[in-house]
Amino acid sequence: MSDQPPAFAALDIGTAAITVILAEWVEGETWKIVGVGRTPSTGIRRGLIVDLERTTEAIARAVADAELMAGGSAGALHVNIGGDHVRSVNSRGVIAVAHRGGAIDHDDVERVLQAARAIPVPPDREVLHVLPQEFIVDDQGGIKDPIGMAGARLEVAVHIVTGSALAVGNIHHCVQKAGYELGSLTLSSLAAAEAALTEREREMGVALVDVGAALTEVVVIADDAVRHTGAIPLGGRHVTNDLAIGLRTPVDEAERLKVSLGALGIDPLDEEDPVLVPVVGDQPPREISRRVIAAIVGPRLEEIFQLAKGEIRKAPSHDHLASGVVLTGGGAGLAGAWELAERVFDLPVRVGRPAGLLGLTDLVGTPADAVVVGLVRLAARAARGGSPPRGVFKRLASRISNVLSEFI
Repeated sequence: MSDQPPAFAALDIGTAAITVILAEWVEGETWKIVGVGRTPSTGIRRGLIVDLERTTEAIARAVADAELMAGGSAGALHVNIGGDHVRSVNSRGVIAVAHRGGAIDHDDVERVLQAARAIPVPPDREVLHVLPQEFIVDDQGGIKDPIGMAGARLEVAVHIVTGSALAVGNIHHCVQKAGYELGSLTLSSLAAAEAALTEREREMGVALVDVGAALTEVVVIADDAVRHTGAIPLGGRHVTNDLAIGLRTPVDEAERLKVSLGALGIDPLDEEDPVLVPVVGDQPPREISRRVIAAIVGPRLEEIFQLAKGEIRKAPSHDHLASGVVLTGGGAGLAGAWELAERVFDLPVRVGRPAGLLGLTDLVGTPADAVVVGLVRLAARAARGGSPPRGVFKRLASRISNVLSEFI
């Protein structure tokens, strides 16, 4: 591997699986995926770490597998954070420009962002992101970068994301105990948006719905700025559980049926086709029709999409989403999911797959891989000395040491 810049790893801590991508710079080309590691999650529940030892072991295994494949060592781990503990709010800040009538500089921008983030934050919560939406110089709004402009008054509208300080501390602890450095923390939905959305979609207005195993996360973006983020505590695993209960079959068989058949959007001529389903206990497998599976999967997915629609409507620009909805996450890969989503959202819907990298893309090319690929892209941009990744600040939690002291 090349030494400048060093290889780095993106780590997706998911409820169903922990995935690691190791990447390096290929001179004259771009960042290239050279190693992938994936291991089942055994210490994660609804996006939160509930077993430190098991999660640490899973992270270490996944990184080691990626390193073995790549033939080199990982640098800092760029990690996602998600869960229904995450909260968001829109805020504003205003300052007088330091040199009245002079050019606005980096210090002015930093001061106005600090003013915008001066909201009450309880001791058990941490600011994860301060995402600029627009700057206003005097009375001129809609400005993306005010540096160099002349003015006396600088204002900014921002989207602030906060999360549990304990959740942040747990991630830091597990990464550290696995033997690695925590490079950055990024909200899962923002990472997925980085991998799956086009620049045109971000400008015209789009909602990304990431259907994970236990959570469905939502981000609304318009004019290339984050307008709303949210999460609902339902995901693909709830569909699996419904199938397991409804068909009286083991959970692993229910997962297999969900993934292989989906059961939405099937041809009416095929809906009575029999499917052999193992049952719990010593009884022999029984035959059911695909229509029965559809009757179980459909209502739960519709519920998830309806709740996601409610989150989208919280965004100020929810009625101006010209690009519609993009589905990512494992749930987006279910057969017929996008057809049902189009009916629920009453908007154009497409399934978003990660793009924009070279190398082992066939190993991380599904909608479920959008988060980890997005982490790679964000970290790669920062590593090449580019502009800060759309407000995703590489600023670790200021209270991490206090949180860690509670359980170390």
